[in-house]
Amino acid sequence: MSGFHLAGIVPVAGQSLDFDMPWHDSLMPIAQNYLAVERAVVECAYAGCETIWIICHDDMQPLIRHRLGDYAQDPVWVSRHFELRRNQFQKPIPIYYVPIHPRDRSKRDSLGWSVIYGAWMSKKVCGNLSTHLKPDKYYVSFPYGVYHVSKIREHRRDISSSRPFFLEHEGRTVVDGEYLGFSMTPEDVKALQASVSVKSTGIYEDERRIKKLPIEKRYSFRNLNLDQIFDILSTDGAKIHKLDRYWNIGSWEGYKEYMGIEKTHIRRPSASVLSYKEWNGIGVDEVE
Repeated sequence: MSGFHLAGIVPVAGQSLDFDMPWHDSLMPIAQNYLAVERAVVECAYAGCETIWIICHDDMQPLIRHRLGDYAQDPVWVSRHFELRRNQFQKPIPIYYVPIHPRDRSKRDSLGWSVIYGAWMSKKVCGNLSTHLKPDKYYVSFPYGVYHVSKIREHRRDISSSRPFFLEHEGRTVVDGEYLGFSMTPEDVKALQASVSVKSTGIYEDERRIKKLPIEKRYSFRNLNLDQIFDILSTDGAKIHKLDRYWNIGSWEGYKEYMGIEKTHIRRPSASVLSYKEWNGIGVDEVE
């Protein structure tokens, strides 16, 4: 792992969409043999993430893991064609599956909360191993936004810098409620957590007095949209990459519109980047 830890966050747990399929919404196909959640993982890989954290409930985790496995490969290292032994010059990116805490289910387990909780868990898990492993920054990729991710590779340096990074389409970002990737710092996560404590419980401080919202308005955080959750983030001074093509598949109508467009050129990446892979067991050699 490099000295700078960029953690990729893929939120899956949240409000159900209107697909009404027997599988989870994040498993909708966006191309031949290519699922929405897989595209989000590939985006994190192109962004230069050292770890990827998928936030999903226990009941949906086995099928998602069956598709993704334990790690993906960094596409930059896979593309080093002039190496004599390319398999020895690859950079695997570990994938971790994080369930939402039971106390948060049906209370604030929205897609936005999955982002915040995933960032907090990645910091907690890595921090327990070593303070040097704590994420320095987070990159968030949503399954329900479809766009070409290979161009993000050009912005790795900006994504892993102190400067905020946002993807934008037609003047809209995640702050406006779109499923577009963005970066955030640990300070941003703290600010979002403070905002959540008010919006999810209705408890806030006003002129040194603790007030509470009416009981019927509390714990409504799970029904908030992305723009209502990430409205405290600012794009001022941020590095913004404008996308030429973007499809919002967060609804059946949006999904039909995307699938009805010809020549979108969205393709599953090669198996060297994305395929089911498992780590070897302890004391088990790799079989060639």
